[in-house]
Amino acid sequence: MSEAGRAPLQPVADSTGNWVDRWAPSFAQPYLRLARADRPIGSWLLLLPCWWSAALAADAANEPWPDFKLLVLFAVGAVVMRGAGCTWNDILDRDLDASVERTRSRPIPSGQVGVKSALAFLVLQALIGLAVLLQLNQFAVVTGIVSLLVVALYPLAKRVTHFPQAVLGLAFSWGALMGWAAVFGRLDPPALVLYLGTILWVVGYDTIYAHQDREDDALLGVGSTALFFGRSTRPAVAVLYAGTVVAVAIAGFGIEAGPVFYLGVAAFALHLAWQVRALDISDPARCLRVFRSNRDAGLILFAGIACDALSRSYGLIPVQ
Repeated sequence: MSEAGRAPLQPVADSTGNWVDRWAPSFAQPYLRLARADRPIGSWLLLLPCWWSAALAADAANEPWPDFKLLVLFAVGAVVMRGAGCTWNDILDRDLDASVERTRSRPIPSGQVGVKSALAFLVLQALIGLAVLLQLNQFAVVTGIVSLLVVALYPLAKRVTHFPQAVLGLAFSWGALMGWAAVFGRLDPPALVLYLGTILWVVGYDTIYAHQDREDDALLGVGSTALFFGRSTRPAVAVLYAGTVVAVAIAGFGIEAGPVFYLGVAAFALHLAWQVRALDISDPARCLRVFRSNRDAGLILFAGIACDALSRSYGLIPVQ
């Protein structure tokens, strides 16, 4: 059926009483939902590796705090590029989404937004993201553009592998490279190790998230680490999170970080340990709560890295 001839489903099942439903104009609501503006956790999870990397670079450069302008640019970029990624994902997954209870009310499968309109919206978001990216140095611009290849491939991964979360990790962790690249105009081992650790973090938390859809995924024949790990999810996530903590600690060692850095890593590790303990894969609502708590975990780590830079810059902790 043509875009014009397809009637939207009513009522909209995914309305959740959030700010989009309460305050956004009715014509904009389907597009804001398409960009997941009503569910900001994804923007936080895309943003936090950028902030970690910017803070790590500031600590390495003996600056007292990450560049505030850089933090703001990353925040804007994370929102629009997360929206663009979700739009692209929904365009490619529209038939699969129509077959899954949790996703069938999304704007495209429910008929609220046509494919052509979604593509136009995707281009608009990408242009805003490009405008943000061009505020950075040339090396960072190129680094950011390279990430688009991974982002474009992610929605296809679940059709060919049991590990689409690993592809998501490559994409959502890219910010761990961007902060360092924006400060130094190059990539050094601490940033690369931070990137590796962030990939493990993303695979861990998205495995938790994927347990909401594991039955539908099994029926549709698409892969996920939730299905692959099954009843072994808790130890698997524990190993992934442990790898994250070790990698972040190694990144700190690479910049000769001070003790405040490692206090932040310890607090981050305790939060991740709580997630593992709280996880119940038979309870989708709990899986969602544990998944969302990664915003807090990420902010804890950012605070630890940033406060280490502050303490060392002002001589509270001797610089080696």
